[in-house]
Amino acid sequence: MKFRLIIDKDKEEEVVVTAHEESGLTEQLRLLVTQAAKDAPIIGYIQDDMQLLTAAELECITVLDGKTFAIDSKNRRFRLKQRLYELEAILPSNFIRINKSTLANETALERFAVTYTGSVDAVFKCGYREYVSRRCFAQIKRRLEKK
Repeated sequence: MKFRLIIDKDKEEEVVVTAHEESGLTEQLRLLVTQAAKDAPIIGYIQDDMQLLTAAELECITVLDGKTFAIDSKNRRFRLKQRLYELEAILPSNFIRINKSTLANETALERFAVTYTGSVDAVFKCGYREYVSRRCFAQIKRRLEKK
């Protein structure tokens, strides 16, 4: 088995493994690489302050007035520079889409509340509420039934 590491600041980071067949080692490598990418901190801004955020401390990520915000467990809003689809690709699997413009941390969901109009809101532990689209609610329901 050979190992090669090439460091080039001008290229996108990529890990390529060439193996004869899938094995426990290839699975461990895949988990190591994907987990390392998902553990990378997200940079959030409050006014002029910059803060490193981990996925575990975030309750949801939402788009408000065309800007992406992360909401933490203390209900603070951090402005993010990434787009929602970029964050969805790097966040762990416990982040689920609850509507077109919001990703929710499944572990931070306190409950789903039905409003008087018949729509459903996701209520987070920090107190933040966000509506859940019908299409996403059906997917969430199927996902929760599997657990």
